[in-house]
Amino acid sequence: MSYEDLLNEADQSGLTVKEASLQSNDGRIKGKRIAIRRDIPTVKKADVLAEELGHYRTTAGDILDQSSANNRKQERTARLWAYNKRIGLSGIIQGFRQHCHSRYELAECLGVSEEFLQEAIECYREKYGCMVELDGYIILFEPSLAVMEKL
Repeated sequence: MSYEDLLNEADQSGLTVKEASLQSNDGRIKGKRIAIRRDIPTVKKADVLAEELGHYRTTAGDILDQSSANNRKQERTARLWAYNKRIGLSGIIQGFRQHCHSRYELAECLGVSEEFLQEAIECYREKYGCMVELDGYIILFEPSLAVMEKL
């Protein structure tokens, strides 16, 4: 999902998104207002906006203090929401079907930053283990990312 698509989704949800000169974060949400760092590439803005929308959909209260186990759990839930929105397991399969085999190529195919893709893969590995099966494909997360069609 592109930055424009995410902006439209935010608007349809009654959220206001503004690009601003943020000092310490790439994005912040407070109530129904989201701020995105103005001076980052558009692909990174989409990654950040997806995460902030994830916070809107899944988080309750102020979770800035990550020393709290509950806050860390809410942060992970919001990030998983963002990874699924921007990539998803089906996106990984789609990328491999388009012959995007390296992480760089896969990030390009999916329109996400390499950092966001790497974090998503790690999150999926933590959630699903070494592999997961979906729609006749097997996605391996270890020893490295690979997709195979089941016969």
